Amino acid sequence: MYRHILAAIDGSETSTRAFEAALQLARESSAELQPLYVVDVPIMAYDSPGYDSSIVRDALLEESRHLADYALERMKQESVQGAPRIVETNPVGDDFDVAHCILHAAADLKADLVVMGTHGRRGVRRLVLGSVAERFLRIAQCPVLMISAHGVPDVATDTTGTAENEKAST
Repeated sequence: MYRHILAAIDGSETSTRAFEAALQLARESSAELQPLYVVDVPIMAYDSPGYDSSIVRDALLEESRHLADYALERMKQESVQGAPRIVETNPVGDDFDVAHCILHAAADLKADLVVMGTHGRRGVRRLVLGSVAERFLRIAQCPVLMISAHGVPDVATDTTGTAENEKAST
């Protein structure tokens, strides 16, 4: 079904859920999986005393290496082929934001599918915080599977007790 799957990861619970879904799809279809972490160092538009972007960048790179190691370990456990990739945004190039970095990485991989988490923000929160998933979905050139931050509800249980009562009376 799929040959190359890209999973965007960022360390959040939502991206972990998306990675696990991508891992399962890759295992079931014998596809190559590439977990992708995009390092996005915010550029300060103004001079701020004591701000050193290299400290932020180094911390994000360290986090990306930990996530890549975790992803690789999970892939080995599930016998899934592939390797994690870490890329950085480039404010002066085509990769000026996270969504475009994912787009270029998917093209490099020749991805049949991109799997990513979405927080499902609405209203002002979405306007203020933005949505990488939404931006990527608008520019994607292959199928995208969005995994919601909101878990799938557990199987409904009978809270009225009627099922138990019917069993007891028979």
